[in-house]
Amino acid sequence: MQNLLPEPPATLLPAHDEADTALAAAEEAGTDEAYAEVAARFPTYSAGWGALASRALADGQVVPAYAYARTGYHRGLDQLRRSGWKGHGPVPWSHVPNRGFLRCLYVLSRAAGEIGEADEAARCAQFLRDCDPAAGDALASA
Repeated sequence: MQNLLPEPPATLLPAHDEADTALAAAEEAGTDEAYAEVAARFPTYSAGWGALASRALADGQVVPAYAYARTGYHRGLDQLRRSGWKGHGPVPWSHVPNRGFLRCLYVLSRAAGEIGEADEAARCAQFLRDCDPAAGDALASA
């Protein structure tokens, strides 16, 4: 059966140039402390939390990864809602400011799976696919 209702418009989060610059500096420094400073200075900036979450997961620190990802996910939901998102519809990976939220969602799914929260892992993975299937593909290959 074909859905005859139009899909909602894509939600595009606003750019945050100052936070992007701080994150680039943290990437250059390459330390957990530098990334933590970005998250502390810009607590609503999901990309900072996503970077912390990705680093923690890569280092086998699953619980901190889960906590960082969950924080960035919730901060991202707040921003999506302020940007007109109604709880569904595309959140395209191609729009760079969306990537922090999508990265948090991806890491949250993976970390939830690692701590045995299979239902949450599946929900987050489905939510990521619903936002943009390209996001999961891009993040899995990174």
